[in-house]
Amino acid sequence: MVEQELAARIVAEVDRGFDAQVAFTRDLVRYPSQRGQEHTAQDFLHDAFAERGLKMDRWTIDVADIENHPGFSPVNVSYDNAVNVVGTHRPRDETGRSLILNGHVDVVPVGPMDMWTTPPYEPRIEGDWLYGRGSGDMKAGIAANLYALDALKRAGVQPAATLYMQSVTEEECTGNGALACLTRGYHADAVLITEPTHDCLVRANVGVLWFQVEVRGRPAHVYESTVGSSAIIAAYSLINALQGLETEMNAEKGDHRYFEDHGKPITINVGKIAGGDWASSVPAWCRFDVRAGIYPGTSVEEAKQRVEQALRAVCIDDPFLSNHPPSVTYNGFTAEGYTLEPGSDAEACLAAAHQKVRDVALTDATMPAYLDARVAVLYDDTPALVYGPVSEHIHGFDERVSLSSTREVTRTVALFMADWCGVETV
Repeated sequence: MVEQELAARIVAEVDRGFDAQVAFTRDLVRYPSQRGQEHTAQDFLHDAFAERGLKMDRWTIDVADIENHPGFSPVNVSYDNAVNVVGTHRPRDETGRSLILNGHVDVVPVGPMDMWTTPPYEPRIEGDWLYGRGSGDMKAGIAANLYALDALKRAGVQPAATLYMQSVTEEECTGNGALACLTRGYHADAVLITEPTHDCLVRANVGVLWFQVEVRGRPAHVYESTVGSSAIIAAYSLINALQGLETEMNAEKGDHRYFEDHGKPITINVGKIAGGDWASSVPAWCRFDVRAGIYPGTSVEEAKQRVEQALRAVCIDDPFLSNHPPSVTYNGFTAEGYTLEPGSDAEACLAAAHQKVRDVALTDATMPAYLDARVAVLYDDTPALVYGPVSEHIHGFDERVSLSSTREVTRTVALFMADWCGVETV
């Protein structure tokens, strides 16, 4: 455990640097790092890491390097700008335990701009909240990792173990960014990911399956619509079947540890739909994109089979679909969920840091969403702690992160780093 005087010094340095940390976070939010645009934000972070003397590694993800890994998710878009950045700190003497501090720089689309109170990439502060796309999910967390390291160095110490500062992409759609770090050789004794978790530790989270369903109809002029078959109407039946599968899977939550008391652990979301070519024609096609949750312990193949069985059941009883079944394409996440088993030294270390900063015990929570921690837990047998600030409206309008919570998280990360890695004088 970090001795009291040093701990107080580190916390004081977090506070002293917090205005600069907020300014840095605002600058990072200004980069519109949606899929295909991540490289400029990564350039910004690369320079920030390099300025601190970290040994830099920046590369564009090569699908060929990861496509045969069991944790790979298929992609059908260009990876030209899918850039990862890792900065490495090495001590003079390797006496502590190594650590990965991870965050993802990619953000989701903003939706209609006129539904934001202010433009999403023009961050603003109002009271305790910093607003902007990516402010909570998870650019405040990336800044917390970096400024926690800064606080140690201003306090006159540095980690006495190898530390990797990772900024990855593709978290919002495949998880391939974190996977590419693993296959490139980045391993550590523990991983800490500062996702927005409302100051809780994530105990378990679901896997995710993305797929697209395409229905082909029989076009006709509307004056003789009875000879046609609407692909859009047929799609409704398939969507209803998926909603039924969602209900069925949520009824099974009692069979899955840590999900028993969750209100709705599994969501099967139809997130995008398009169809037809002309208002006066019976539509000949309809496509819709779906995200489905998966309980930990369920394989991707098992989840695919369940989805396809639900769709086939509709087709059997439908005169048109029985002869014209839909096609299903898996086009993104095919990621299994994970459980963080309690009792690790890393968890105890984080709990102690949280207790010291907040004077309350660390609580855990179940997350019905994807997290990059699955890469370390499932494929590297490494404890991955997901712990971050209070945020609201992530993936929605007026996304925001609590600044007071971010400060507390940064204090906790700094103390955790000092305790887990040990320290040596700068």
